[in-house]
Amino acid sequence: MPPLLTQVARVSDGLPLVAIQTPAPGIPVTTQDQKEAKALLRKITAGANKMSITSGDKVFSYMVRDSLCFLTMTEARYPKRLSFLYLDEVGDLVLQELVREFGTNWRVEVDQTARPFRFIHYDPIIQRKQKEFQDERQQRSKLNDDLSEIQSIMKKNITDILDRGEKLDNVQNISQELMSKSNNFKWGTRKLTWQARMQQYMPVIVIAVIVVFIIYVKFFW
Repeated sequence: MPPLLTQVARVSDGLPLVAIQTPAPGIPVTTQDQKEAKALLRKITAGANKMSITSGDKVFSYMVRDSLCFLTMTEARYPKRLSFLYLDEVGDLVLQELVREFGTNWRVEVDQTARPFRFIHYDPIIQRKQKEFQDERQQRSKLNDDLSEIQSIMKKNITDILDRGEKLDNVQNISQELMSKSNNFKWGTRKLTWQARMQQYMPVIVIAVIVVFIIYVKFFW
């Protein structure tokens, strides 16, 4: 079963920019569903990145990207991971179209528009994407691809951590070696200082010992 309702809105005020409905047999998109979607879009702030909200036998899922909110409504049994995967791909398509149509100034166009459904001509590309999430085999394939990607990312992160651990061990070994050499250097420095002082004061000490010896022999022997 595909997403039943999809909307793209401006985060700052919830102004709807794109909206499509695809009621399934026996599962209509009611006026109440539309009102709930509209109310939800007005409450969303940029601080909430993604969320799912259950309402009866329906679930509203939304994702915020680049000052835009991408919202969909599905059946409660529809996989949440698949809902967010769908929203992510819809977001990619819409953002690509905005850049293609307005270039790097697309944010200005979005911020300044005052007319609801200003980008309704994007509906066909969202409908095509929606159909991809209708076939159960394609749904399983997309979920498997998504899980494989997550596993690859996790493996890479683990490998990076292990490599970082080895590098940290090398740094620790080098640090210990430097500390050992530093201690040896300190001991060598103290030794050289002691030898230098002995060389400096030894003649004085020898002369003093000789004078004391002569005085002792002359007066006490």
